[in-house]
Amino acid sequence: MKIVIVGCGKVGTSIATELNSEGHEIVVVDINHEAVTRLSESLDIMGIEGNGATYEILVEAGAQSADLVIAAAARDEINLYTCLMAKAAGVKHTIARVRNPEYTSDLYRVKDQLGLSMAINPELTAATEISRLLRFSGALEIDSFAKGIVDLIKVQIPQGSLISNKKISNIDILKGKVRICSVERDGEVYIPNGDFVIKSGDKISIVSKSEIAAKFFKKINVAIGRSRDVILLGGGKVSHYLAMMLLKSGARVKIIEKNAERCNELAELLPGAVIIHGDCMDQDLLLSEGVEHADGIAALMDYDEENILISLYLKDVSKAKIITKVNNTSFDSILSNLNFDCIIHPKSLTGEYIVRYIRAMQNSLGSNVETLYRLNDERTEALEFRVKKNSKVCGIPLQNLNLLDNLQILCINRHGKIILPQGSDSILPDDTVIVITKHKGLSDLDDIFSKH
Repeated sequence: MKIVIVGCGKVGTSIATELNSEGHEIVVVDINHEAVTRLSESLDIMGIEGNGATYEILVEAGAQSADLVIAAAARDEINLYTCLMAKAAGVKHTIARVRNPEYTSDLYRVKDQLGLSMAINPELTAATEISRLLRFSGALEIDSFAKGIVDLIKVQIPQGSLISNKKISNIDILKGKVRICSVERDGEVYIPNGDFVIKSGDKISIVSKSEIAAKFFKKINVAIGRSRDVILLGGGKVSHYLAMMLLKSGARVKIIEKNAERCNELAELLPGAVIIHGDCMDQDLLLSEGVEHADGIAALMDYDEENILISLYLKDVSKAKIITKVNNTSFDSILSNLNFDCIIHPKSLTGEYIVRYIRAMQNSLGSNVETLYRLNDERTEALEFRVKKNSKVCGIPLQNLNLLDNLQILCINRHGKIILPQGSDSILPDDTVIVITKHKGLSDLDDIFSKH
């Protein structure tokens, strides 16, 4: 697809990087010469210097022949106006980054007039991901498929677990209802078969219904309970959105924020939360506010360095699930060696969400990918395909399919009935099928076949 991205800041860069890796034709636009040059040269894509909210610059960028325009500039108003101009240029699909909660809640009123296909809010997206992680406090990562019926959940196997030193084929706990689909060990990622032996310290991903997954984790001694006492460090937009979600779920929420004016705003916006005026880097304050006894803590301050440092401290004094917000992905190589519980990249999440949306758009253009998640530091992909009538997989027992290596069929959703398939099961038209693979860029279910 041909895609024009207006805005070459962190969000625009993340989106362009994601979509370029998917093989799309990308044009980036920004009023800042250095930002355009840096991004266009690093990705080897076309860059246009100018105001992307104007009709003239959009036409210069080729918007009239583009499949999609994404407005990711710093100001919401500019992004919404850009989508309006893109519609005037003849673009059918537009996506706007909109951060202001008031605009976000009003968009449904003017969505059609703006020609807006999707609005993406990086802070709301990050809050949603963190809320899901706190739902299963022992989980390292959670992704949903089949319209929320099935979860893919990553946990770490503790010492003395019932499944340690066992072949997967010999693990009979809730057999047929839970499937182990990937294993991380010593920096390597495996898509295991039945002969693979699970060891203590492995990070495994399982696919199952959430209520069944909870029973499985309890039996294998993985603490997975919901976080009920949560402390949020920093009172920015992510904390605001996250606190609303947590309060709605019945959790007790405390926010620590050093800006007095922002504390007053939060106290009005979140009457159910406890708002503390103080420095999140003050260790004595954190101890006095109960970080030792919390079961969930999110470091959501403005500066990555502060979030990283305070998370390292909290690992020593608290048993809580600690979630660390980091915007700069260049820290990843350092953080991977520090064994953090969970790292959230709001800007990267935005790119991932837009990639999922575009995969769904392509559904009507020949692709049949409905959902896509990148897992294990982007070394694997989990995809949900809609099965077409003419697919080569239909009606053939799975054991007779010549599948790619490093690929596993995890689950079949047949009109709401979830099947963890065995070799004798077959795929039928209109099923959705979830696969996990180390191969990148699969766009059709028929791509899962080996050519050898």
